[in-house]
Amino acid sequence: MAADGQTAVLDTAWAQIPHSREATAGIGSFTRSRVERIISLVAGGLGSLIVGVQAFLTALGPSDERPGWHEGLMIAVFGSLGIMILACVIGRGVRLAAGAFALVYMLALAVWPIATAGIAPQSLDEPWIWYLVNLATLAAVLAFPFPLQIGWTILAPVLFGLVRLVQGGFAAEYWIAVSLDVSFALILGGVILTLGWLFRSVAVNVDETRARAVSSYARAAAADAAEQERVAVAALMHDSVLAALIAAERATTPRERTLAAAMAREALTRLANTEQDAHEGTDEPRDVQQLANDIEAAARELGVDIDVQRDIAAGAPPLPGRVARALSLAATQAVANALQHAGGAGLGVALSAADGRVRVDVHDAGEGFDLDAVPDDRLGIRASIVARVAAVGGKADLETGVHGTSVHLSWQEGVA
Repeated sequence: MAADGQTAVLDTAWAQIPHSREATAGIGSFTRSRVERIISLVAGGLGSLIVGVQAFLTALGPSDERPGWHEGLMIAVFGSLGIMILACVIGRGVRLAAGAFALVYMLALAVWPIATAGIAPQSLDEPWIWYLVNLATLAAVLAFPFPLQIGWTILAPVLFGLVRLVQGGFAAEYWIAVSLDVSFALILGGVILTLGWLFRSVAVNVDETRARAVSSYARAAAADAAEQERVAVAALMHDSVLAALIAAERATTPRERTLAAAMAREALTRLANTEQDAHEGTDEPRDVQQLANDIEAAARELGVDIDVQRDIAAGAPPLPGRVARALSLAATQAVANALQHAGGAGLGVALSAADGRVRVDVHDAGEGFDLDAVPDDRLGIRASIVARVAAVGGKADLETGVHGTSVHLSWQEGVA
């Protein structure tokens, strides 16, 4: 029963956090999956589309490649780029498509000297393939592990610079222009790499912190549930089982034996229904007048007739069922204590309800007792009264002295 209660609390705690298919696929991927989606959509989709259009328009102009190479390279490079952009937009197959473009682009750079062999560059202006250097870095950030991302960030600009120098025959006028291009590509690629790493690191930290917070809350809630269940079981044992055993032992008249048998049946029923009634009944609303009637009926079962003094404001709202049940049982236990320890002298019960607040007072004219001197294993007050009322968000106060004992039970709507 305790395990079931803790499981239910864990489920409740976890349900407070929004979840998605990506988040439940692996522990701690809630924020990371969304960061990945943002990177792929904004950078891989929109950013790549803008740069790709610029490169495509440039490629439509005069080209440096030999006949037959230009069209083939454009189809391979821009085809794979288009597939990557589409994958980033729809959010499916991003890594595969981005990895394919990164590889195709590097292959295109590798064959660029062959495609341009024997053709002198028309100018120092960058060819169309230059505009896609940093898109290869972005593709690596989307597709590859971090070490490969670093490699692509460095390799793509350096390889472009090398093949561009090969195309220009290592002429002196190309060195400065190519060096500037390579430096710019390295800096921009480093920014792209750093931003990707930074966003992902923050996302991972958020996920880990969130997971620790949920785990901590779940442990605390489970401990609280276990404590409340312990209180409920202790109160049940004291109220029903021990009381029935004591009554049976002391029964000397037919009426007392009948009462003991009824108490035993009640104890067995409550024990059988413990798992279904772990919180002292359902939350079906109970009228305050009915609460007073329940206390009177319970007192009669204990062998004493009590008229509960009622001061119930007109229109007093009903109580949650578990609250009414807890107040009724706690008041009944206070009556039982007064009968057992004070002989029922001056016994009286008063109930008041107004403005969402309910108060039950049980008092007697006995000799009182020292609450601190009560042994820890005596549960009549600690579990059956104080802890039971506290478990439903209420409060129980005791005043005892030579002029008697008063038990004050209170519950305020909206106060837990």
